[in-house]
Amino acid sequence: MVAPLNPACHGPRVPSDAGKTIHFISLGCPKNRVDTEVMLGVSELHDYRLVERPEDAEVIVVNTCGFIDAAKEESVETILAMGELRQGGGRCERLVVAGCLSQRYPEELASQMPEVDHFLGSSDMLKLAEVLARPSEAPRMLVGNPAEYTLRASDPRQLSQGLHSAYVKIAEGCNRSCAFCTIPSFRGKQRSRAVPDVVQEVERWVQLGVTEINLISQDTVAFGRDLKDGTDLTALTRAVADVDGLRWLRLFYLYPERLPEGLIALLADHPRVLPYVDMPLQHASDAMLRRMRRGHGGDRLRRVVDRLREQVGERLVFRTAFIVGHPGETDADFDELCEFVRWAEFDRVGVFRYSVEEGTSAGEMDDQVPEEVAEARRRELLAVQRPISRAKQELLVGTDLEVLVEGVSDESDLLLQGRWYGQAPEIDGKVYLANGEARPGELRKAFVTQAADYDLVADLYERDGTLPEPPPGADPRPKRRLRLPTV
Repeated sequence: MVAPLNPACHGPRVPSDAGKTIHFISLGCPKNRVDTEVMLGVSELHDYRLVERPEDAEVIVVNTCGFIDAAKEESVETILAMGELRQGGGRCERLVVAGCLSQRYPEELASQMPEVDHFLGSSDMLKLAEVLARPSEAPRMLVGNPAEYTLRASDPRQLSQGLHSAYVKIAEGCNRSCAFCTIPSFRGKQRSRAVPDVVQEVERWVQLGVTEINLISQDTVAFGRDLKDGTDLTALTRAVADVDGLRWLRLFYLYPERLPEGLIALLADHPRVLPYVDMPLQHASDAMLRRMRRGHGGDRLRRVVDRLREQVGERLVFRTAFIVGHPGETDADFDELCEFVRWAEFDRVGVFRYSVEEGTSAGEMDDQVPEEVAEARRRELLAVQRPISRAKQELLVGTDLEVLVEGVSDESDLLLQGRWYGQAPEIDGKVYLANGEARPGELRKAFVTQAADYDLVADLYERDGTLPEPPPGADPRPKRRLRLPTV
């Protein structure tokens, strides 16, 4: 997803007429956004002023994604568009390409994209300082070894999505060997941060007013194993949840293995740890899980789902993702996946069509599934999930939810929007607040009046705990109908 950064960031800013101008485009996952925010912090230290439009920038930085074909194509198209903008007489003096794509294909990009001035890899965010301090002297190729860098609390970083929510990366790289994935090849082996370092960063964000912290990495459940000192995700989660002033703590990218009892207890009972599980399962067929090199079969997935449902209870919101069209996937394998989704009744499901990636064992398999078959399966699995998601949404109508207010709605400036804990930032739907007033970053109680497949409409309670008075003669519970966006 193309995500130009919002210039309304935290911390001391240079005057609006000071310094040179810079524009960032962040592509891909939230982990990439964290990397872009580090480069944004670097630019602030060098007195560069962030601008919203690339046409107004003297330096343009594109942080790329190189995970699958669609992401690579989007990255290349974005780079070329910025190159054309520069050649068309814009203000741009330096075009910088960073991230996973340049880490994977540094020489190819350098030879085929003469319009790019500098290339940085997936762990070279701090090297942007060389480009900004001495643009004419900085090397064109600044792609280094990803294993040499792990994010630290002391690294400069500026939040780009307002002050109510922040992603915190707890590790770099991955030690898994999934057949379809290239990430370890350009992100390196897992490198966990020390717990005190993560806590220090969280404390800084909370002191600045952040309400929600989202812990992310490529393999979050494996946090600390590489440190070999007993550090684990349970200890980290407990330490972060105990930070004074934090209200919501969310975990992303849990691998489907036996979760520690202590971690499940935190999900079930800790008032700040949200009972929201993001666990990409990828498939349910034993044969496909073996071919994907996931290290387990379908029975483990059923046990994991049952255990979480039983121990966390009705408050659990379970998000997962699947890959369809992986080499060797038969009609029977896909039917088993559909049946698993019907059985599990997940709250949220993402479905991705398999993408052939060079350098992976799956990419070398002979029994590739035709694209049209994979696409048909993707649509069918989404159709299986849609009524399940809708039914769960409908159950929320007539209930009260705590909503994190994000600001004016993207759909209409007459509405506010926010999220309840069952909606992760930039991933799940929204709660559109049709009545009432609130400030961004507030946690407010709201009464749900309407549901769609992924979004909700609700009325904010007043701060004294009452609902806004309806107009004379109206139903005491507002039932204003809104046209919700279709995903």
